[in-house]
Amino acid sequence: MKAITVAKRGDGVESMTLTEIDYPPTLENDVVVRVHAAGFTRGELTWAGTWVDRAGRDRSPSVPGHEVAGVVAELGFGTTGLTVGQRVFGLTDWTRNGSLAEYVAVEARNLAPLPASVDFVTAAALPISGLTAWQGLFDHGRLETGQTVLIHGAAGGVGSLAVQLAREAGARIVGTGRAADRDSVMELGADAFVDLQSDQLEGIEPVDLVFDVIGGDVFERSLGVLRAGGRLVTIYEPPPRQPENGQAIFFVVEADRTRLAELGRRVQDGRLRPIVGAVRPLAEAAAAFAPDHRVHGRTIITVAAAD
Repeated sequence: MKAITVAKRGDGVESMTLTEIDYPPTLENDVVVRVHAAGFTRGELTWAGTWVDRAGRDRSPSVPGHEVAGVVAELGFGTTGLTVGQRVFGLTDWTRNGSLAEYVAVEARNLAPLPASVDFVTAAALPISGLTAWQGLFDHGRLETGQTVLIHGAAGGVGSLAVQLAREAGARIVGTGRAADRDSVMELGADAFVDLQSDQLEGIEPVDLVFDVIGGDVFERSLGVLRAGGRLVTIYEPPPRQPENGQAIFFVVEADRTRLAELGRRVQDGRLRPIVGAVRPLAEAAAAFAPDHRVHGRTIITVAAAD
């Protein structure tokens, strides 16, 4: 089968090639998915799991990509809950070959059924961004109706979904980003917008929750706007320090079939809209990974044509 591979750890985007590799073996409770669309994270070539298996052994060359939408092609021994031919989407395993391939083997528990009305490209933009937004706001941030949340990077893949989910939950939302992002963030449902390059973040009213996808100076500036007892949830790095009047929490997104299904239903009902900025074929995946490839929204890689 065809796949995008990177030869060894330390190699960059320029070493990505479209090549022929073996069809993936199925383990117990696995599913092999015929990939129709795939999502990726630009920084994943630096992740340890991209290069080693669960036992820490080198597994290069590696296939990147951790978001998948497609059709079940094969079930491993003991796999239940899914059927061959079923449309699915989800999060591929961190320490196995990923979704930038014609077929990928995934733990069945990491996949959810894909509603018939949701296309594969939209679905592939949902797993990492959607689960990160949900877990950051509700599982770690404990956001409740009537509270105020400050969402950094509110026009990005995670931030745009977080704004929509927080709006549905009845929260007041302050979004941040560049000046050019203001209109799109307000259209998503934010109540206010802060341009991090020119506005004074410290001048806003205290908030119950900060959701940080940027880190660094933005993390430090955010500490001063937390209400007493508030939470700062970040996906950038473990907090260098704790706020004096609240709590800072770092987390890494986890696969969750139940939450994936809920996110899929929201997309199906029109209550949630992942922003897809570009769609490219598998042969152009390396160009999509390049640092100078910048679009508003997620870039999704198409692999198989829709059945």
